[in-house]
Amino acid sequence: MSSKASHGRTFKAIILVALGSFVFAFSLVPLYRIACEKIFGITFEQGPTGQRLVGAMDSVEERWVTVQFDSTVNSALPWEFDADQFEMRVRVGELMEATYHARNVSERAIVGQAVPSVAPSSASAYFAKTECFCFTEQLLNPGEEREMPVRFIVDPNLPAHVNTVTLSYTFFNNEHATARHASQAAKSIHSAP
Repeated sequence: MSSKASHGRTFKAIILVALGSFVFAFSLVPLYRIACEKIFGITFEQGPTGQRLVGAMDSVEERWVTVQFDSTVNSALPWEFDADQFEMRVRVGELMEATYHARNVSERAIVGQAVPSVAPSSASAYFAKTECFCFTEQLLNPGEEREMPVRFIVDPNLPAHVNTVTLSYTFFNNEHATARHASQAAKSIHSAP
């Protein structure tokens, strides 16, 4: 087999993999929506107040709970990290959004990773984050500040004795990702014309 034929097959395989990845990435949102609706019976619809209500989670009793927001930074991470508000009243079954802010106070780029927890532990199964900065690594350049939203739903099946839920995040220095980023930055500087 000739070298050209081998390269041609490799090129075709790369193109097919890239196309497949592209299609898969754009199909994730519809697949997620289908899974929520068909498997779990959750539907999303725009509510009269502009909030998004979750259809399968009936808030018939108009139950309200308090969600508190806590923020901590591990001592190895030179960042400032705070919630915009200490607490909010939340109607169960309603999609809500809270915002945190992080700022890198060091003089180098650092990748941080947030680890969430919910208290009391009996509430963790009833607290769903639909979008969260904790799902991915967060790279902050020196002095950079970023708004970090989290969207969540408190399930109406939350045990009746739980009236307050605390959402806590601790940010840690992801040293491996920071080293990887520094290495990539150094390579791009050396390869620049």
